[in-house]
Amino acid sequence: MTATTEGVRKAGAVRAAPVRRPVGARIVEKLGGGLVRVVLIVVGLFWLVPTIGLLVSSLRSPQDMSASGWWTVFTEPSRLTVDSYEKLLENSDITNSLLNTVLITVPATVLVVVIGALAGYAFAWMEFPGRDWWFLGVVSLLVVPVQVALIPIAELFGKIGLFGSILGVILFHTGYGLPFAVFLLRNFFAEIPRELLEAARLDGAGELRLFARVVMPLGGPAIASLGIFQFLWVWNDMLVALVFTKSGTQPITVALQTQVRQFGNNIDVLAPGAFLSMVIPLAVFFAFQRQFVSGVMAGAVK
Repeated sequence: MTATTEGVRKAGAVRAAPVRRPVGARIVEKLGGGLVRVVLIVVGLFWLVPTIGLLVSSLRSPQDMSASGWWTVFTEPSRLTVDSYEKLLENSDITNSLLNTVLITVPATVLVVVIGALAGYAFAWMEFPGRDWWFLGVVSLLVVPVQVALIPIAELFGKIGLFGSILGVILFHTGYGLPFAVFLLRNFFAEIPRELLEAARLDGAGELRLFARVVMPLGGPAIASLGIFQFLWVWNDMLVALVFTKSGTQPITVALQTQVRQFGNNIDVLAPGAFLSMVIPLAVFFAFQRQFVSGVMAGAVK
């Protein structure tokens, strides 16, 4: 009896013994408060330094920029001026290229989102012959580099009269952005509960109404994420625009590169132009950041 009691006591002592946590876990727990936040803030400010430098440079005169670094403006803030932006707005090449960028980016983004959403819904919930094989064919296009398609598509556009036009650039960006759009939205739409779609069908909803009233609202975060990705990619693209555009249809990325080639270090035009071309996509991202984060988190959970 005594031996049995002693054994129970030892077993209880073993169970009651505290679990020794790894050293790394204890360090992370101690540093998981304010110190980590401070470090993240410092890192964020460090990554903002080039943007701040570009903004300050765009507000300085060419003479000041050639005489000293942009950081010296904090000792003489009164020397900041908007003359460079006034000259930029008077430069017809830059203003026209900014308009061309909008004319290229907005349709290319809208077409990819609309067509990708329709195709994603079809691959997720509609039955048709060879559906899975067609989807695999679309996914396989993701591995095709954009450089491989430049020459064949350029020859095709030259034969049909689209080379050098804004429409040709829009079609290229749309075609190249669709595989990722279909892949992303199909996987997101496939996670919608089947019971919800069946209930809508029992209420008399057709496929188009079901897509517009049920699938699109539920897929809003994923669609917003796709739209932001596509918008940023098309807006910042220079390779495709450099190949498929000509003098009157160039976007701002190519126009800025042309300014460098023609005038060398004309920083009074390049700095405000580069900052202006960067601010617009940043504004779009921050305007839809909540939907973007929701779409990314929803995809991560699923």
